[in-house]
Amino acid sequence: MTADRPGERPALPVLAAFAAVYLVWGSTYLAIRIAVHDVPPGLLAGIRFVLAGLALGVAAVWRGQAFPGSPRAWYVIVVMALALVVIGNGFVTWAEQWVPSNTAALLIASSALWTAWFGTMGPRGTPLSRGAKFGLALGFVGVMLMVWPDGSMEGNEWLGLAAILISSIAWSGGMIYGRGSGIDVRPLMLAAMQMLIGGVILTVWGVLAGELERVAWTVPGVGGLLYLTIFGSCIAYGSYIWLIHQTTPARLATIAYVNPAIATALGWWLLDESLQGPQLAGMAVIIAGVALVAVYGKAH
Repeated sequence: MTADRPGERPALPVLAAFAAVYLVWGSTYLAIRIAVHDVPPGLLAGIRFVLAGLALGVAAVWRGQAFPGSPRAWYVIVVMALALVVIGNGFVTWAEQWVPSNTAALLIASSALWTAWFGTMGPRGTPLSRGAKFGLALGFVGVMLMVWPDGSMEGNEWLGLAAILISSIAWSGGMIYGRGSGIDVRPLMLAAMQMLIGGVILTVWGVLAGELERVAWTVPGVGGLLYLTIFGSCIAYGSYIWLIHQTTPARLATIAYVNPAIATALGWWLLDESLQGPQLAGMAVIIAGVALVAVYGKAH
């Protein structure tokens, strides 16, 4: 399948992949927030990605997809594993020990700006139309409304916020780097290898940090781990890796706008995390920004 072209209606598989990423990833912040208190962050993220990587790897081999065959391909996969899995996800998981799930998701929304900016660079850069730029700016205003400060921040939450901001930059850079790498690896195999490499690194980190002694295999912990593995990694992450090669950076950036809206609503509903008037207004503004980017995702 080829990437969307300006003026064309996205194909059904592209819409289905976006729906999976929007809905599932919007709920993973809640799952991480619940599970990380029983399964420490290194092991939670590491086991999640090792299991998902093995499952996707088996599926890729069953579908006849070859393992990466060149040093260049493995180099790109390792870089993407570090950027997307270890930093992009591992840092968020660590931060959610202190940062509420809705706040974490809202800060990740800044990756939309980095994605759109990085996506204009290099030989495969995608220029933005005025409409797309306006949509991104509007989305940023919505994000600001949703994270309107209430003066309640304390303790390690500051470190957690910094880690999440770093993760959003790493995620965007890794995604754009992978998109422009030009390696000949099928998306399912690419996702599987990234998960395995990143998951092993995170698991080793957790073991060396002494997390085995702090694991409590409770229903919330195991349930959260299984949800993150099956839905967050196998389904949503696999869909995202496929989308990297099917659509524009500007449209990918809309993920960082929709997910926080879903995460904020779930955190408010299930964990009693605060959702104030400005945040509700921000959600509406974000949806408007998403619509503009979806329509004007490429310069004409």
